[in-house]
Amino acid sequence: MATAPAADAAAPVKGGNKKKLIIIIAAVLLLVLIGGGAALMLLKKKPAAEDGEDGADAVEAAPKPKAHAKNEHPPTFVPLDPFTVNLADKDVDRFAQIGVTLQVEDPKFADQIKAYMPAIRSNVLMVLAHKTAVELLTREGKEKLAKEIMRESVRPMGIELDDDEEEPTDPPKKKKKKKAHVESPVTQVLFSNFIVQ
Repeated sequence: MATAPAADAAAPVKGGNKKKLIIIIAAVLLLVLIGGGAALMLLKKKPAAEDGEDGADAVEAAPKPKAHAKNEHPPTFVPLDPFTVNLADKDVDRFAQIGVTLQVEDPKFADQIKAYMPAIRSNVLMVLAHKTAVELLTREGKEKLAKEIMRESVRPMGIELDDDEEEPTDPPKKKKKKKAHVESPVTQVLFSNFIVQ
């Protein structure tokens, strides 16, 4: 009879193991369902924010269409042959070798730039020839040069851009320029090489 109580004691333990296993499986399934539901809600929330449906997320989503538009139509780069020019320093003979690339949004305008390349190169050379080494060695000087190159690169095509230097000295021209304000088809001037010796 000693074997009968042992068999009775073993039977509840086996039943208890099955209950524990069922509880563990149910808990794991519950966690998977909760995690899947949370992931689904987060995925649905992101497209709503991009569409601008949620008022709070619409402010953050506003810059995204511009970035998306740029991805659809990447900018076109028009590299110019490197410029080597004597600088306007009076004390010593100095020269600069500068590589310039123009960034444009419209590929058609890039073709137009190529058609006017001799005139554009001439204008840029004239700007560079009037610079001194001191002007070109500072960051501000390089930024100013980039603006001047942008202005001179579109001038042969009949596009006149506002010149920041002329505005304070000549107010009547400032008013005329505001009436005929034109945005530059050249969006950026990039330097690929910049050596001053």
